[in-house]
Amino acid sequence: GYHRGLIENVLENHAREQVSGLLLLYSSYILHVVESSSSTIHLIIQDLASLQNQGQNALLQEIKVLVVAHNIPTRLFPDWYVAIATSPVTCPQGSMQAQSTAEVVAECLSLLLKLAASIQSSEDDSEDTSDSVHTLAPELLIPAEAINYLYNAEECASPEDFLRMYLSPSQPALDS
Repeated sequence: GYHRGLIENVLENHAREQVSGLLLLYSSYILHVVESSSSTIHLIIQDLASLQNQGQNALLQEIKVLVVAHNIPTRLFPDWYVAIATSPVTCPQGSMQAQSTAEVVAECLSLLLKLAASIQSSEDDSEDTSDSVHTLAPELLIPAEAINYLYNAEECASPEDFLRMYLSPSQPALDS
């Protein structure tokens, strides 16, 4: 409900902005892929930061921003999708610890690209897109271990830290 309200609020306040993506619900994690303009993504991250500032009463806890990319030529997802990962997707024991954060991020992005292609091809084949993403391609879901690894990675910023970096100048002014 929170994410639906967030997207509806963005669409209401920025009617020209199309928002597409994927909200993937695991038993203990939420993976949120948003495709829109930079200003819309910035608003969503601001909302997540204010949500996280509510402390222990917040709906979502320990939020991380994984990747923000600009000037993407085409969208991965033709619409907005919500899916529940009903069974845990697992990796071989200890395989995540042997990888760097950049490798885990690349692996997750690769799975998302394949999942988006699967959704697009199934949408082309069928008019009924109400099937969950999990039933369409369960082998393409990001393993819970990868999400947990990234959750614990220091390189992944909280929404508040991301906004602080985003809004600060990249080159501090030098006194003359």
